[in-house]
Amino acid sequence: MVELLGGTSSLRMAEAPSAQDRRLTSRRLAVLAATILILVLAPTHFAQARRYTAPHFSAIVIDAQNGTVLSEQDADRPTYPASLTKMMTLYMVFEALEQGRITLDDTFTVSMHAARQAPSKIDLIPGQKVRVQDLILGLITKSANDAAVTVAENLAGNEAAFADRMTQKARALGMTNTVFRNASGLPNPAQHSTARDIAKLAQALWRDFPKEYAFFATEEFTYRDQTYETHNHLMQEFAGMDGIKTGYIRAAGFNLAASAVRDGKRLIGVIMGGSSAHGRDRQMAQLLETSFAGNPISGDALRMAAFDDGSGANSDGAAHTMAALNPVGRAEAAIPRQAAHGSKPPHPVASSTGWSIQVGAFANYDAAQNAGAVALTKLPTAKDKIALVLPPAHSDKQPFFRARIAGFTETEAQKACRTLHSVMSSKQKICAVIAPQPASQTVLQLGPPTPPAPALVQPAAQPADAPALDASGTLEDD
Repeated sequence: MVELLGGTSSLRMAEAPSAQDRRLTSRRLAVLAATILILVLAPTHFAQARRYTAPHFSAIVIDAQNGTVLSEQDADRPTYPASLTKMMTLYMVFEALEQGRITLDDTFTVSMHAARQAPSKIDLIPGQKVRVQDLILGLITKSANDAAVTVAENLAGNEAAFADRMTQKARALGMTNTVFRNASGLPNPAQHSTARDIAKLAQALWRDFPKEYAFFATEEFTYRDQTYETHNHLMQEFAGMDGIKTGYIRAAGFNLAASAVRDGKRLIGVIMGGSSAHGRDRQMAQLLETSFAGNPISGDALRMAAFDDGSGANSDGAAHTMAALNPVGRAEAAIPRQAAHGSKPPHPVASSTGWSIQVGAFANYDAAQNAGAVALTKLPTAKDKIALVLPPAHSDKQPFFRARIAGFTETEAQKACRTLHSVMSSKQKICAVIAPQPASQTVLQLGPPTPPAPALVQPAAQPADAPALDASGTLEDD
């Protein structure tokens, strides 16, 4: 190409593109290519986001004694077990204890791999030696992923080998739709289970390890001057609850395996894919409460529970569920709290007398005292009993004063609750049988507290158990 200059006969070649022009053109092409790539991949990315933000709901309730299914909804649908995985990790530990291969006082060594696990964790240090009992309690209360991997590596050499053993044990227990790939429940696409299989595992833990099962009632655990509280808030809120495990990752939703006993009847419930921790807990309370009453919900009613966010707006049984969630003690399952590092594992306390009943939990002392006095007037055969108020427990998320009537035998306490259920108004039919507890755990308050009790506090709509964010950006609350 040529260019005529000023009408003269002189000709000059057109200038070639400069190096700067070439760099600008390359940058424009790179930006264009990146834009095209984003447009091509975006539908897939957004589809995955939609898939993980709305996990599928499934649930089941069984009779622990015989495995009879009382209620179920999509109980065979595969999903991610999240931290419910640790139930099998604990099964393997309990089995090793019962077989004499390890003891609670044995120590396991923490590896770099274990210490680097994403939260939740108890901040174990590479090379540290940790007692088996502390690892168990860290798994149950804090749902510590570093503790889970430490257990796996010390029992099987490495986590992958331990996960293979977990899957083999699952098959032996009849869990036909479960595969484990790690000991913690942190995200792995190949790891999956079902509500039915998790219920079988919960039943096996209770059946096969009656002594070690008591660990699941631990409400708090102190390790290296740090106190960890259980993520299972129904332990303080549902009468008879004594375990088992919560779990959450974004792809799974809010999971819960729970077990409760009333009048000698034990039920096991499993919820997978709850929409929130608060809603999941209310759904579980509704499932167990109706099953204990002999009228388990199923079908459309159970599907409705899947969409109940805890407000009660979508549930005909909202008022009943609210009553079930009154923060009462664990009926017939009162097990001492594990309070400090180095103390003995929890175990049931037996006594022929010293049983009590709880008739409510209140945000101020006067309301609790009045409830106990009213309940006493409704019990003609309890004139020699004593109405007491228990001050707020250390584990209370909000301060509650518990109204109790003491001095019963177990049979008398059960009869007293039946009487109150029959004579009290619907709003006051809250009564739980409380087993004897050590004096150090049952501090009775005979007079108004000093300083004065706090003003009435309404329960918060969402518990203060906001999940932590792990290094991969996946939420894991336990």
